[in-house]
Amino acid sequence: MSPAASPLRDEGTRSQVVLAGAIAGLVSRFCIAPLDVLKIRRQLQYHSLADPLSTPLSRSSAGVLRLARDILRHEGITGFWKGNIPAEGLYLSYGATQFLAYRSANQALDLAEQREGLKIPGLAKSFLAGAAAGTVATTVTYPLDLLRTRFAAQGTKRVYTGLIASIRDISRHEGPAGFFRGLPAGIVQIVPNMGLFFAFYESFKPLAADIHLPFGSGDALAGIASSILSKSAVFPLDTVRKRLQVQGPTRGRYFGSSKMPACRGVVDTIGMIVQKEGWRGLYRGLGVSLVKAAPASAVTMWTYERALSVIQEASRQSDAVNGSDES
Repeated sequence: MSPAASPLRDEGTRSQVVLAGAIAGLVSRFCIAPLDVLKIRRQLQYHSLADPLSTPLSRSSAGVLRLARDILRHEGITGFWKGNIPAEGLYLSYGATQFLAYRSANQALDLAEQREGLKIPGLAKSFLAGAAAGTVATTVTYPLDLLRTRFAAQGTKRVYTGLIASIRDISRHEGPAGFFRGLPAGIVQIVPNMGLFFAFYESFKPLAADIHLPFGSGDALAGIASSILSKSAVFPLDTVRKRLQVQGPTRGRYFGSSKMPACRGVVDTIGMIVQKEGWRGLYRGLGVSLVKAAPASAVTMWTYERALSVIQEASRQSDAVNGSDES
């Protein structure tokens, strides 16, 4: 196996992993922000099957293109980057936390193997470490995720005037728990999602390393395939999380949610969507999500691998210079 195909869990020191993860998160977020806004708006569109006056949503690409035209016409090009400030903070901290937690979880599993004399299969180890990393990163960064969703869900009617105002308003009217609306759905979603993602990625990475692509983009290809498979498996829970994140006193003021019934908890939200909108309602926005997932994961994993490589090389050069000075 070539050095480029070495397992992700074995690469870099803790500080190098944190820095590379943060860089990957920042770059990825900026690139996919417009698709993220479209996905969130699509997930919050409500159409009741029982209401003859409710206008059916356009299917797949036609509905997304219409939504994109409406944003451009009424909100301008900057409308595609709504919520980008909390989202950049989210992706930076999530990327750093996720990769650090993934590496730490693998080290803990390695230690458990040594102490207990166990042998955990490589894919199982990647799944467990990925699930742990996703859980930790999601919990730590969840308030930023909620703020990102609420800002992206603002149409021409502004719910919050700014980031500080949104934090103050949620604290005053919803309390600390308001920042964690939908967290159970996020955890239930992220455990299989990130577990499967890292398991797929560690499997595809050595295969992609043998495919000669420009700029070392085998890492990107492995990230794309891993993200599409893992995202599709758990997408309904992402829709549930988005619906729960806009609950509260400002619920009726977000895009597409003026007629959306109030819902509480994961099970209640799933039941409400299936009853009112059918099973398809759980998968609303999946097409945009997959289109988003491909470049997001490709950019994230490609940037992470390249950033980590640059950081490691800079560290080696620094050590060599310090060593020569000492001698």
